[in-house]
Amino acid sequence: METGQLIFSIRQCGNEGCRFRFPAAGESGVWCPQCGGATAVVATPHSKRDTATSASSGQAASHARSGLHVELLLDNIRSLYNVGSIFRTADGAGVRHLHLAGMTATPAHPKLAKTALGADSQMGWSYSRNGLDTAVHLQNQGYRLWALEDVPEAVSLFKLKLDEGDGLGEGRPILLVVGNENVGVDPAILQRCDQILALPMLGVKDSLNVAVACGIAVYHLLFGTSDW
Repeated sequence: METGQLIFSIRQCGNEGCRFRFPAAGESGVWCPQCGGATAVVATPHSKRDTATSASSGQAASHARSGLHVELLLDNIRSLYNVGSIFRTADGAGVRHLHLAGMTATPAHPKLAKTALGADSQMGWSYSRNGLDTAVHLQNQGYRLWALEDVPEAVSLFKLKLDEGDGLGEGRPILLVVGNENVGVDPAILQRCDQILALPMLGVKDSLNVAVACGIAVYHLLFGTSDW
C-alpha cells in the first residue's frame, strides 16, 4: 500500500515468544519495537478504490441521495482535532460547503491540517464571527435550518423519513448545525430550526464526540437509502 511516497507492509516478529504484528513504512520495522527481534514482511495491505477517478467521472455523486444539498455550520467548535476531522468527513460524504463561526478554527491554523489530511484544501469554507447571523442569513436565503442536538423536542436521526414526503425533495439546501463540545448548539439558533435531530444513546454516556456524531449524521442524510 502506498501513501504519498511511502510504501507500507505488514511485518511480524520472528520471536515465537513475541510475534508482534504491525504496519511499517519502507525499510523501517526490520527490528521489533517490542522485543528487538528480527521481523519479516508477512502481508501487503490491499489497494484502495480509485476514488479520484470515480469522483471525477461523477460516479461517486450518483451513489448519494439524489439532489440533496447539505452544508454544515460549525459553531464554536473548540477542538482543532474535531474541526479537522469534520473537514475530512465532509469531503468524503459530499457536503457542499462548511460555514465556520465563532471560535471554530479555519484552515489558516497550521495544526488543523494534521487531522484534515488535505481535505481542508479541497472543501469550500467561509468564516463568520457570529454563527447566529450566519444561520439567519442562510435561512433567509431559503436554506432549511437543521441542528444536531439532544433536546426534548429532537427527532431521532434514524426515524426521520428520508423520502419525498418529508420535504427533502424540495431542492432547498439543508444547513446542518453542530455546536460547541460543552454547551451544544446556540439556543437562539435552535429556536429558529426547522428540524432538530438527535442520535439514540443506549449507554451510560449521553452524547458522542461532536465529530463522530456529525459524521454519522451527514452519511445517513446523504447515503441513508443509497444502494451503494
